Amino acid sequence: MRVLLEWLKEFIDIDIAAEEVAHKLTLIGLEVEAMEPQDADVVFEVNVTPNRPDCLSILGIARELSAAIGTPLRFPEHEIKEEISDVDFKVEILDSELCHRYAGRVVKGIEISQAPEWMKKRLEKCGIRSINNIVDITNYVLLELGHPLHAFDLGKLKGKTIKVGTAGEGNKIVTLDCVERELPAESLLIWDIARPIAVAGVMGGDETEVTDSTRDVFLESAYFNPRSIRRTSKSLGLRSESSYRFERGTDIEMLDKALDRAAFLMKQIAGGEIHKKIDVSPRRFISDSITVRYDKVNRVLGTNISSADMINIIKRLNLNFGTNRDYFTVKPPSFRTDLKRDIDVIEEIARLYGYDRIPITVPRANISAGKADRKRTAILSIKEAMRKAGFNEAINYSFMNEADLDILDIPSEDRRRKVLAIKNPLRKEDSLLRTTLVSSLVENFVYNFSRGIKDIRIFEVSKVFENIDRPLPLEILTLGGIYYKEKSPFLWKETAGDFYLVKGVIESLFDDLKIKKYSFSPSCEPFLHPGQSSDIYVSGLKVGFLGILSPTVIERFGVKISRPEVAIFEIDMDQLISLVPGTIMYTTVPKFPHVERDIAIVVDENIKAADIMNAIKAYSSELIEEVSIFDFYKGKNIPEGKKSLAFNIRYRSKDRTLTDEEVETLHNNLVKYLTEKTGGDIRR
Repeated sequence: MRVLLEWLKEFIDIDIAAEEVAHKLTLIGLEVEAMEPQDADVVFEVNVTPNRPDCLSILGIARELSAAIGTPLRFPEHEIKEEISDVDFKVEILDSELCHRYAGRVVKGIEISQAPEWMKKRLEKCGIRSINNIVDITNYVLLELGHPLHAFDLGKLKGKTIKVGTAGEGNKIVTLDCVERELPAESLLIWDIARPIAVAGVMGGDETEVTDSTRDVFLESAYFNPRSIRRTSKSLGLRSESSYRFERGTDIEMLDKALDRAAFLMKQIAGGEIHKKIDVSPRRFISDSITVRYDKVNRVLGTNISSADMINIIKRLNLNFGTNRDYFTVKPPSFRTDLKRDIDVIEEIARLYGYDRIPITVPRANISAGKADRKRTAILSIKEAMRKAGFNEAINYSFMNEADLDILDIPSEDRRRKVLAIKNPLRKEDSLLRTTLVSSLVENFVYNFSRGIKDIRIFEVSKVFENIDRPLPLEILTLGGIYYKEKSPFLWKETAGDFYLVKGVIESLFDDLKIKKYSFSPSCEPFLHPGQSSDIYVSGLKVGFLGILSPTVIERFGVKISRPEVAIFEIDMDQLISLVPGTIMYTTVPKFPHVERDIAIVVDENIKAADIMNAIKAYSSELIEEVSIFDFYKGKNIPEGKKSLAFNIRYRSKDRTLTDEEVETLHNNLVKYLTEKTGGDIRR
């Protein structure tokens, strides 16, 4: 905001240099970013923070400077000494939630001309173009007192009535910038008896603007709901000096003084007769009392300020107060709606006392040996395992669209349909909290693939959310990953598909976490390839899934791949981490050698390999040390409806070297046990 030093001097006596003024303002939180000498004046560029709309005026800056240097504040002349009492005009507020107060005055018999040179120069220094004396007066008072005003040509208003209400459906208005705008249904408008004549708090209408032929005006001064003005301004893509102030919050008790000040200037500059004020106020300003303990002020600031000095600061800030032995109370005035809690008042005391006077102390911190966070340690181990496997970490927004679940064919009864809508989304396409990482990871894949990257390995550790009909959703920490590598000619044959490569990554992850009791079972996830997908179990509990994305899903995302093979997985990390062993059991290195034997068995294709492995492990022999599957085959020489599975079995004794005869006997008994249990045949 541009602030003129000579203008400030009309509000307070200033006997310090411009540089000192800039320093004082900066110390109390109104940073002066630049100083510019102009025509025996100095223009300050002041950075006003969003929580201090009361400082968006010469009055507001002067009030702060008055408190800082301890000089009294003067208010510009605004008293209306002569006014005509018969007011043939009516104001109706139709929506008191959006308009808390609306005041106005009729001024008749004015003469439109150029504004005085002193006013034009001040406006120009502040970056506002001069138009005519009436419009310039409204802009001048806006800068001076911080309250926006608007002047309507009274002769162009229909019905001698002003109504304040929302737009409703299908309304349009041509604003002062000569652009016809379609109005959002919820936007607040100013109407005459027949039509909208202004977008409340944003910009007036072209049909009722003040021109050279105007003789009578209706002058508006109102308080509008900041949220409503912000929403309307954003929807229309229309910003103005008025909307800038209204959407931050104006002083509801200042609006009548601003109205009188503008009418006073009109009488002086443009002549005319001022009619009696109209003031409709369905919602009055009520200030809540804030209690502040003296000892808390010093405890928070690290100071030793006396209670008398605290009260003196409160007086200088023009705050209403009451005192007690151990505390004082503050009732914030209407221009300080940012003061809501005791800590806000303490900040005010710190500002005026002087941040530079608060002693610098190094806080004490007793550091003791902390216990390692098991969950955090596990998360770091998981991320490191994924990086070792060649995966890059992605960080995505935690949002999604309902259409993402439709693309994945997630059924309506699935828990992932229990979504939570965001009240104020960044965009319509991201209006829900995501219930799965899959859609985000697929979008990462599509983004990279479409830019020519053919080796894509991405993982993400983040939360998904489920609506459980409580104030807060269920948050589940989740690990997700996606893998794709374009197939290209090799000198040797690749034996493992992408499904098994990613399965190996997950098994390696489980080994790093010292998880032994895990298994994979066919999955029914709707977005995965039916023959190349599995659910992941740890200690009998399902913790996630792994599989190749269905070609239909890939096609819906607009990816053109002749033979799409995109592997994806998702694991509930909260559940997984709870199953990580709390302690590690070490065993001695085996002294005696192991012996390996293979079994190839032909079984019905609906029998799971994991079930056979579990059966082998459950066989009653302590000599079976390890079991692994190394081959799967269907085709020539295998009957229809059958499959061949080959397992490697490692035998070892803890206390002796096994003999060939001993191993052969045990192995033959195991083969017989398996054929009886599965109904299969040994493949020769």
